[in-house]
Amino acid sequence: MTDIGAHVEQEDPVAEARARDTTVVQFFLGDPQSYKGPVVRYAGGAAGLRADAEAAGISLYVHAPYPINVAATNNRIRIPGRKLLQQHLLAAAEIGAKGVIVHGGHLGKDEDASIGFDNWRKCVDGLDLPIPLLIENTAGGDNAMARRVDAIARLWDAIGSASGSDDVGFCLDTCHAHAGGNDLSTIVDQVLAITGRIDLVHANDSRDEFDSGADRHTNFGSGFIDAAELADVVRAAGAPAVCETPGGVDGQSADIQWLRGRLG
Repeated sequence: MTDIGAHVEQEDPVAEARARDTTVVQFFLGDPQSYKGPVVRYAGGAAGLRADAEAAGISLYVHAPYPINVAATNNRIRIPGRKLLQQHLLAAAEIGAKGVIVHGGHLGKDEDASIGFDNWRKCVDGLDLPIPLLIENTAGGDNAMARRVDAIARLWDAIGSASGSDDVGFCLDTCHAHAGGNDLSTIVDQVLAITGRIDLVHANDSRDEFDSGADRHTNFGSGFIDAAELADVVRAAGAPAVCETPGGVDGQSADIQWLRGRLG
């Protein structure tokens, strides 16, 4: 049975998991919109969170801050992003997280995409990976590193030659895949053929139509993704799923139950 959880507030992920009757939670460490380093806001600190989560049988995942774009050609974006990503990997390892999720990033529309893919190779080559780094597909940008399947293939080709590439996995976001112009009926097989693995699913409906390029999540059944198709993706991926949907405890609990009901 697929474990289905949610993205929650970071102060007490264990309590957040219990409130949603789940054993899987994802959260930020610190400010998701900042280049400031990670902060563990759990009252018991990193060691306390690790111990309490293990005792409760709860799997923790950390989402890296949004500004990180290690593909960027701009040194003032790329270099601080690499540093921040490394800091989050080390902090997430301290709390016993299963992985750190980071967006694939993008280049400007007139920039050479091959530079971005090679910047990813250099990044992975230079990282200390105490836990898996999970690259997430993104919804928008015509020159994105992980929006469409062909770009994901180029990304995996690039990072495959980096030391530590065995510790790089994939996070498949259903809203991003749909809004990014990927066929959900084939996306799992395509990604597995490229990466050999899907480590986590971000299970989200989309407020926008297919190939819109818009990253706007919504609760299951209220967006543009077919219900059966969404459930099929989660089932086929064979990985834990995290609902990054609105509505707090009530909204996410309903989404967790919705998805559980369709997975059987």
